[in-house]
Amino acid sequence: MAQRLHLVFGGELIDPTKNAFKDVNDIHVVGIFPDYESAYNAWKSEAQRTVDNAHMRYFIAHLHRLRDEEAAASSTEELG
Repeated sequence: MAQRLHLVFGGELIDPTKNAFKDVNDIHVVGIFPDYESAYNAWKSEAQRTVDNAHMRYFIAHLHRLRDEEAAASSTEELG
């Protein structure tokens, strides 16, 4: 069974209408989760914790979509 890993991360944006971070060195990595439900719960917790700051945003990245399980090597494996 393929793993469906998800990354939850966030930080302060330059402009709340865009997705560019003010300082990429200050991005908060919440964690990597084994399924969407647990990632969503972590995202929701962080989003609610920072609700008073309109510039703070948290995102869920679908890490499993970065890998093509059918290919002999994914594009990230070819970098090393």
